[in-house]
Amino acid sequence: MGSVSKVVLAYSGGLDTSIILKWLQEEYGCEVVTFTADIGQGEELEPARAKAQAMGVKQIYIDDLREEFVRDFVFPMFRANALYEGEYLLGTSIARPLIAKRLVEIARETGADAVAHGATGKGNDQVRFELGAYALEPGLRVIAPWREWTLNSREALMEYARAHAIPIDFSAAGKKSPYSMDANLLHISYEGGGLEDPWWEPEESMWRWTRAPEQAPDQPEYLEITFAAGDPVAINGETLSPAALLALLNRKGGEHGIGRLDLVENRYVGMKSRGAYETPGGTILLKAHRAIESITLDRGVAHLKDELMPRYAELVYNGYWWSPERLMLQTMMDASQQYVNGVVNLKLYKGQVTVAGRKSDDSLFDARIATFEDDRGAYNQKDAEGFIRLNGLRLRIGASKGRPMGA
Repeated sequence: MGSVSKVVLAYSGGLDTSIILKWLQEEYGCEVVTFTADIGQGEELEPARAKAQAMGVKQIYIDDLREEFVRDFVFPMFRANALYEGEYLLGTSIARPLIAKRLVEIARETGADAVAHGATGKGNDQVRFELGAYALEPGLRVIAPWREWTLNSREALMEYARAHAIPIDFSAAGKKSPYSMDANLLHISYEGGGLEDPWWEPEESMWRWTRAPEQAPDQPEYLEITFAAGDPVAINGETLSPAALLALLNRKGGEHGIGRLDLVENRYVGMKSRGAYETPGGTILLKAHRAIESITLDRGVAHLKDELMPRYAELVYNGYWWSPERLMLQTMMDASQQYVNGVVNLKLYKGQVTVAGRKSDDSLFDARIATFEDDRGAYNQKDAEGFIRLNGLRLRIGASKGRPMGA
């Protein structure tokens, strides 16, 4: 397997990564350091420590990264209004560069010469973890057991766990959800199971964060979100930390059935994959951010942002968070947010979030000019005639030459 003396493993404490831990010890004969990140998945993480200790791990890292995750990864991405393929809010994608960053930091702290992850050879996460590691520590080795071992079925994994006395609750494992799930403060995702049939509608019991819109309250709820330099800083006038703010939006959105998505997406490795997602807080936040931008951004800036956004989203989805092109785009996105300040009033109701109002001291909306009433000379309507004639000049020339211009 090559010479590896110490490896840092991204460790959840679940079946797969527990088996990977033992496999690394057996196959590489190396010391394993475990790293478990709290990025708001809502699970108790201390059992991961107990499992790692039971398997002889001496150096165990369990880090609360919730504030860093939202402040330094989620919020910068939302300044760009990023949506992959027009729908996906990139909940899994945006967590991977942070995990890769911390893996590299721990490898440096502990003198490890490799890092390892539990992503399969079919998915995007392997790319995201490894591109991040290479960008931050180019000489670091990355081990991906799913691309090396022969444990290619759930039964094979369970048998390996039994044979090596790996501490797994086998009764609970037998009742495991049919879905592969990933959760953090931005979203929860579901893959596998019945979702592998694109025609199949998931049962209501699959969804964990949101009520069915039909079961949501019959009365709407209004929220005011305050923005400063493009980032949300308060809800209903109460200043909140980034993680606390997103957690509150998740709770409010979930109560009103907001944020469900069923998507067939194009993975970077080439295949199409169906996933279901719940992103209640992110759905609210995107609507609010676009609303405050609508009155504070110059038209040219806003349209250029919209043109660049798909490229930005693709970079995040494909694992290029640490690439020079993403960093360049981020500089542009951040520069556009200087005047994105103000308050948005939102209505939450039966699975929908709508804008009820928006206001800003930096607003470019001029009611004197936009009014349908007497504007007292603020706008000279006669100016439009020359504007239209000049913009229509090439069309008139083309038509006069007999060029086809339509039906």
